[in-house]
Amino acid sequence: MSQCPCNSGIEFSVCCAPYLKGKQKPPTALALIRSRYTAHTFANIEYIQATHHPRHRHEIDLANTREWAESSDWLGLEIISSDQGGEEDQRGTVEFIARYNDAKGKLFNHHEVSLFEKLDGEWYFVDAEAPKVQQIRRETPKVGRNDPCHCGSGKKFKKCCGGSA
Repeated sequence: MSQCPCNSGIEFSVCCAPYLKGKQKPPTALALIRSRYTAHTFANIEYIQATHHPRHRHEIDLANTREWAESSDWLGLEIISSDQGGEEDQRGTVEFIARYNDAKGKLFNHHEVSLFEKLDGEWYFVDAEAPKVQQIRRETPKVGRNDPCHCGSGKKFKKCCGGSA
């Protein structure tokens, strides 16, 4: 028995396989994103298309998606966060990173926030956006290498306390 490619830690036959084989529908947005990732690892583009919201299915380039899925070496899925998307919800988001090597062996970290909606009791992928980047604001001014050292020695920072940094 093998573990599911979605990194759930669960055996494939009881994790994503029932969804990919059409025996069950993913009950949550998180289960849907896991199964969509797994579908990419198997180049099951039909599943990707079927779980795309009907309002947006025409936007999928099936040939390019199939080529990308088949030529990539899928390395894993990391779920960062999810908001709503439970069995009783109508909308939800999941932030994730999908790691893969492209056909040339270059590593990619595909990081996105996916939006999901429930239609007639089934979850569908609607759209994705780049995650919001949080700015870091320093509490103290940055000391440059050529600034006077903050220890009071009178030397430049790079020749004093910054020399070992």
